[in-house]
Amino acid sequence: MSDTPKIRVRGLHKAFGDKQVLDGIDLDVPAGTSFVVIGGSGSGKSVLLRCILGLITPDAGSIEIDGVDVVGLGHSAREAVNARIGMLFQNGALFDSLPVWENVAFGLLARNRIGRRAAREKAADVLAQVGLDASVGAMSPAELSGGMQKRVGLARAIAASPEILFFDEPTTGLDPIMGAVIDGLIVDCVKRLGSTAIAITHDMASASRIGDAAAMLYRGKLVWQGPAASLLHSGNPMVEQFTHGSREGPISMELRR
Repeated sequence: MSDTPKIRVRGLHKAFGDKQVLDGIDLDVPAGTSFVVIGGSGSGKSVLLRCILGLITPDAGSIEIDGVDVVGLGHSAREAVNARIGMLFQNGALFDSLPVWENVAFGLLARNRIGRRAAREKAADVLAQVGLDASVGAMSPAELSGGMQKRVGLARAIAASPEILFFDEPTTGLDPIMGAVIDGLIVDCVKRLGSTAIAITHDMASASRIGDAAAMLYRGKLVWQGPAASLLHSGNPMVEQFTHGSREGPISMELRR
């Protein structure tokens, strides 16, 4: 088995104007690992994810996937990389104008990997993997509950059996029971596909359920890395304050006046 991480980030910097959002990030995600990044709003979690996805170009640093630096790739090369990646967006990001089955198969259809009849059959199969009946495929996203929309978003993310999966705040807007259901489906899907996964979240219960390993971002820096099972008893003052929701500690909240 190769020692090369599936994803390796080195010296990653990104600023927007005077605000330094990422400040020298180093991160290794081994193949087959489910990695969780925690941190408060504005800590840089989403920007890190978008840099890895190629949606944002970092100011400095490298991002390697299977040992190949993907920063600055041309359009076609980047598209080839992204074809190996599945993404569950925070708010589902389903297309309201398309039925559910077409949302699920959107990537396969857009890349001409499959015909429409086969796409509908594939969508029914993937919907079943996330606990939804094939009849849901004919519905519009607006007819679905928040939990069902998350399931459809997960189905779309796994439809092409990607090597890498990204999850952006997968339990946001869900009640605790549905959040646990979604986390269980994520774990099952990642294991079944053998994918490498990165999730960003501020939900500690979700982080513990999803992750093998975890890291915490604070003001653009990784301040801790370790097993996800240690999140609630890491021994790191910043992690302890964040995971237990304590007002007192080294993390100061910046309040606008």
